[in-house]
Amino acid sequence: MSNFELEIENLKQQIAILEGKKSEIPTYSFSKIRDIDLEELLDIKRVFHQNEIFSSWFQGAEKIELNEAETVLKKLLEKEGEFLFRYLEDDLKAKFIIPILNLVDFSILEYEVRDFYEQPLRYETDKFIFNGTTDFVVAKGRRRATKPYFFIQEFKQGKEFSDPEPQLLAEMIAGLELSNVLEFKGAFIVGAIWNFVILKKLGEDKYQYFVSQNFDSTKIEDLTSIYRNLVFIKKEILENL
Repeated sequence: MSNFELEIENLKQQIAILEGKKSEIPTYSFSKIRDIDLEELLDIKRVFHQNEIFSSWFQGAEKIELNEAETVLKKLLEKEGEFLFRYLEDDLKAKFIIPILNLVDFSILEYEVRDFYEQPLRYETDKFIFNGTTDFVVAKGRRRATKPYFFIQEFKQGKEFSDPEPQLLAEMIAGLELSNVLEFKGAFIVGAIWNFVILKKLGEDKYQYFVSQNFDSTKIEDLTSIYRNLVFIKKEILENL
């Protein structure tokens, strides 16, 4: 669904509400949702001190060979590393994040899977609606994302709703439900720091999630781990297709 189509759908709902044809369902934008909103809508809890949940992901990623990617990452860090905490959102994305994602190359064209930026997404229940555009999603689809597999959400510097964690979780819940799976992976970025996230569905409107240790992308050891973790996601998607 395009941005224009989302706007039309929202207008139709507002007209229906005004005409008394449909009771109002609260709508939450991915870019503005907060922890408190998620907690009021859903039974969702973060699980602490359970880093072993990431073992199969991160240990599997460590086995991935870097080859020429290590040289590319070192050059990228030498050029941009000192500026990562100073860049505004668009600069950070263009100069550092996108080159890493392009190096991973999430395109699996034989299965019509690729990465999308600023992709419209909508998830609706009889209790609430999540909609908006995602920062980054790997999904099935050619012109638009139809089945999400992995999201990345970035911190919005200087904006009122800047916390990427609840925004990512809302996207992951939508992705999990739309893809009809019980577990979903994602990541959020605050400046140079990356965190990976696992979301699990426990029952109807009931979820738990886990947040990884910090990965500091100004350190080459962490940066190569970030790259490997993302490549592992690509391999996992391919294996599940």
